[in-house]
Order: sequence, then structure tokens, then C-alpha cells
Amino acid sequence: MANTDSSADTTGSDIQAVARVGQICALFGPHTTDLTAADVAERLGLNRTTAYRYCASLVSAGILERGRRRGTFVLGGLMLQLGMHALTRRRVLDVAPPYLADLRAAARTTSVLAVWGARGPIVSLVDEDVSRTVVVTVHRGSELDLTSAQIRVFLANLDDQTFARVTEGVSDAKRAEVEAGVFMARRNGYSLVSHAGGLFAAAAPVFDEYGICATVALLGADQMADVSPGSLHLTKLLQTAAALSDKMGGGREGKRVADL
Repeated sequence: MANTDSSADTTGSDIQAVARVGQICALFGPHTTDLTAADVAERLGLNRTTAYRYCASLVSAGILERGRRRGTFVLGGLMLQLGMHALTRRRVLDVAPPYLADLRAAARTTSVLAVWGARGPIVSLVDEDVSRTVVVTVHRGSELDLTSAQIRVFLANLDDQTFARVTEGVSDAKRAEVEAGVFMARRNGYSLVSHAGGLFAAAAPVFDEYGICATVALLGADQMADVSPGSLHLTKLLQTAAALSDKMGGGREGKRVADL
């Protein structure tokens, strides 16, 4: 009987092609809804002919579609379908909205829920505080970088391999800074990061029965909220994370964090 296992036929070029497809898809985001082959070539260091062939092949597979602007490509129907299937697996997105609304109302600060994506936290739910003249917010679908409080909370509760992967290629100084932030998040049970312009983000972990499944965060300006240890805002954030963890079946971990 013939051997039908094709795994032996997988070549390095096949693996490289799969990785390239992932890189192309990862170029899209809230602020990058369409790309030309020239854009793809520039951002990934490819020649334009190769970039165009990849994009055209992805159109054939349904992963990309032709954009409205001439020569552009957008994410296709297959990506939408897979995205919807992936979201249905994230029960926390269905459970969290009333918790975020309560947190936002109590703190009068925008509340955010992020889940882990391919390379880091993805902003999935945002409940904006519109009671103030200035609204501090973030776009849904944004991938948060190494400066965010949310990624430090995630990394504090994920394995060392994940930390190594997301910090690959960064400078030693930056890696040390992130490592220090992760250590503090693990020790305190939350992360607090100050950003330029007097903005801050405070984040805490949400657990289900398998471990960390999301982070809940407050976004605001320094003059809007006190997030020092024991403050009303930080206490409410930790209570919200613990209550949501309990709802998700990770209550033991959530209670431990809230008690810190």
C-alpha cells in the first residue's frame, strides 16, 4: 500500500511560504485595511513581483480579496469566517461587557478587555467613558506592543517560550525593561504603565479553568484617576478581574490576585 503521509514531502520552502502568508496577513490591522503589492514588498523586504504573486495566490485561496482602490488587497472572506469561528471560542467576550460597563461607571475611566492573539494582546472590547470632555480610548482590534500594561500581565502568566518569542529581535535594554515589568506584574498581580502625555494604563489578569484568558484594563490620564496601591480605582479594577475570573471558572486564581 502506498504511503500517503505527505509530511515527509514538506520542504523548507513550503514552511517558508506558510510563514510568509502569516507575515502578509499580520500586516493588516485597524489602521491598515488595504495594501498594495508594493506595500507588502517594502514592509517584508520582498521584490514586487514576489509580493504580487503571494497576494494573487492568497486571493485565489480566499484569504485576501481585491480592494476598492486599484491595485489594493484587503482581508478576504475566509479570514472573516475563521475570525468569527475563533471569536466564538472566546467565551469571555460574551461574558465581559457588563463587567466592563460597571468598571467604567465606577472609575469614570475607559475600560478595556484584551485577549491574546498571534503575537500579543488584541484589544477586543472597549467601554469608553464619555462623561468627561476628553475621552481616552483605544481602537478595537489594535495589537498592543511591549510598552503596554496588558502584555506585561499576559507574559507574567504565560511560559518562558512566549516571552522569548515576543521579545525576539528587541534590544537588550528593551528586553530588560520588559522583563522588569513582567516581574512586577507577577509580584503585584497587576501592571501599571505611564505613557507620554500623562496617560496611564492599569491592567489585571482574567483567568478561566485553563489559565489566563484575558486582561481587563483602565485607560486614562493621570489627573483623571488615582491608581496607587489601595486606591479606589485600582481596587475596583482588581475586583472586576476577580469577579470575571470567577464567572469564567478561574475563580481561585482571580481571588488570589484580588487579595494581593
